Amino acid sequence: MKDYIIIMADIVDSRKANQKQLMSSFKKVIDEVNIDEKDLLLSPLTITLGDEFQGIANNVGSAVKLLFTLQEKIIKNKTRFSLRYVILEGRIDTPINHEIAHGMLGEGLTSAREILETNKNNSDNYYFNLKNKEQTEALLSALLIYQSIVEGWNLSRDEELIIEFLELDDYKKVAEKLGKTRSQIWKRRKSLQIEEYLSVKKVINYIAK
Repeated sequence: MKDYIIIMADIVDSRKANQKQLMSSFKKVIDEVNIDEKDLLLSPLTITLGDEFQGIANNVGSAVKLLFTLQEKIIKNKTRFSLRYVILEGRIDTPINHEIAHGMLGEGLTSAREILETNKNNSDNYYFNLKNKEQTEALLSALLIYQSIVEGWNLSRDEELIIEFLELDDYKKVAEKLGKTRSQIWKRRKSLQIEEYLSVKKVINYIAK
């Protein structure tokens, strides 16, 4: 018996969406993250109940990197759904399945699923429960800032611009690629709080080490 870092998430308001299209987009994101970030995972992200997934990360830092990769992959794939996350440090009693996150049992997995279910009506999309309580509180506080920036983005209007900033960061390169003036793109970078977004990601990754 050993404690592991469990990452679970479900799609917010999944019942309101076109189910076939949503599940196709969800599966595509999960599959791509499993390929791109396989070194961060002890057990791959596995869709369990249609609109949920679970996986086992190497450590807290890996779980946070997975969270950011998922968030950015959703935007880059132009898929319009949000995820509600639980990252929990808990016991798994059975051997870790390195091929698929099924067939494992333990108090940690049970607790994570119960929390995910309880938080369905919660406005905060990120929940951490780690042995280090100070680290837990610091991560939750920083993620409130992260969430406020991301929720301030108007993807219907600025999706292409945000995708380019996530890919290139350098506003001069973004301006050149989009055929806009550097002044225009610099102002949009400020209004979208891209600098703040990148800064809070660095802080969160540092706390998660």
